[in-house]
Amino acid sequence: MSSVFANIIFVGSDHAGFALKSDLIKQFPDLPWRDLGTNSDESVDYPDYADRVVNAMKEHGIDTSVGVLLCGSGQGMAIRANRYSFIRAALCWNEEIARLSRAHNDANVLCLPSRFIEPSAACVILAEFLNTPFEGGGRHERRVKKL
Repeated sequence: MSSVFANIIFVGSDHAGFALKSDLIKQFPDLPWRDLGTNSDESVDYPDYADRVVNAMKEHGIDTSVGVLLCGSGQGMAIRANRYSFIRAALCWNEEIARLSRAHNDANVLCLPSRFIEPSAACVILAEFLNTPFEGGGRHERRVKKL
């Protein structure tokens, strides 16, 4: 599997997302992952890891990278990531939300709620997110520009 819109995937998690992050990397070993931590289930502050991922995306190039952030609810990571003007982070808990966040919102960061989804569901969500192009044009592009 590869991404239709990115050639590098920056991934980060807090302690609650560590196990699921590790599982995703293991399930998709051929993806161009860049793991920015955390590296254990010892308590850390999720905003620090969201910052690492979005800053790495900016440095590498927003048009050629994607972020994946994991924490207990996914919401904290999404809130922090969306403070950056060049980020459109989407909290996704199923395949349809992942598809729509890409197709309609041109999301460039996937946030996953590690305490509320199974690893198998996370794999499906990730695949859908990476393989769905932005529909662009017309109403979707107009709306994304307003963000």
